[in-house]
Order: sequence, then C-alpha cells, then structure tokens
Amino acid sequence: MLSTIGPLAYPLAVVIFAAVASAPFSVTDALAIMNGVIFGPLWGSVVNAIGLVLAALVGYAIARRTSHLLELDRNIERLPAWVRRYKVGSPAFLLTVRIIPGLGGTIATQVAAAFRIPIFVHVWTMCAIAIPICTLLAIFGDRLAGALHAYYQLHAPHMHVHMHVGQRIRDFFHQRHSLPPKEMHT
Repeated sequence: MLSTIGPLAYPLAVVIFAAVASAPFSVTDALAIMNGVIFGPLWGSVVNAIGLVLAALVGYAIARRTSHLLELDRNIERLPAWVRRYKVGSPAFLLTVRIIPGLGGTIATQVAAAFRIPIFVHVWTMCAIAIPICTLLAIFGDRLAGALHAYYQLHAPHMHVHMHVGQRIRDFFHQRHSLPPKEMHT
C-alpha cells in the first residue's frame, strides 16, 4: 500500500508511528522494523525519530488529562529499587524507568505529566532512549529484508514467490540495494 502513494508514504508512516507510540502501553518495535524494511535504514530511522518526537508531544498531552487514572503512587512503589533510587520526575528517573519494556514508557509519560515536568524534558528523555533502539530496529529490518531477498534469489529462482516486496518498495523510493550477480554466490 505505501508503495502506491508515492511521497505521501513518509508522512503517513510518521503519523502511524506517532499514533501507536503515543498510546499508553504500546510497543512500537514492529513498526520500527517495518520502517526499516520499507524505507531503508537511514530514512526508516528518520521516520521513526520524527514519529517518536510527535508521539512524545501527543502522549504528554494525553497524559496531562489521564495521569490520575493510573494510580501512579502504587505503580511507582512497585518499580525496581534501581529505578526508585532516583527522585521521581527527575530526568534520571525518567530515563531509567523507560528502560523497563512495555510498562516503563507509559509510567514515565504519566509521571512527567502528573508532576508537570517541562515538556522538553519529557521529549528528550523519551527520545534519548527510544531513538537509538528504533534506529537499531530499522537497520535490523532493512538487513533482514535484504537477507530474505538474497536467500530467495539464490535458492528459489524458479519459484514465483513475492518475498521481494520490500526490495520493490525500496526501489520505488530510490533506496536500491544491489545484490552481487548469482555466479558470485556459487
């Protein structure tokens, strides 16, 4: 689908990523990988980063209105001691709690909103953790798509399997990944 809408694919991917990443308890790993497959490692990482900044802004705005619903005091008490040793709401606390998979990002966003932490601090603490992870996932997605494409080119040239969709999409966006000639692999 994204390959058929041309240059609108980038903003659409950013909006989808931001919408998912701004939702409480969301995990964006699959989207970060998908952006790497579709746009390549560089532009997939850029799409992920822009989506994360927008998600931080939207998530903070939502959390300002919903932070009272999560019983933050009880959730903070359940955090591991290595997180609770930092002052709740401090940048060190926000960075550390975000490392906890699944739940950490939601708690950090809710704490930032409830404690009226400046939005800039919330955005940079979210992005400092999430952008490097999403960049690695975009690179992984690109490499995985390339490896699958190469595998099917080598081992199933007689089959008409459409496992090279990611390659076609990258070609569409001028992110061509060339494979060595088949003779080099034998």
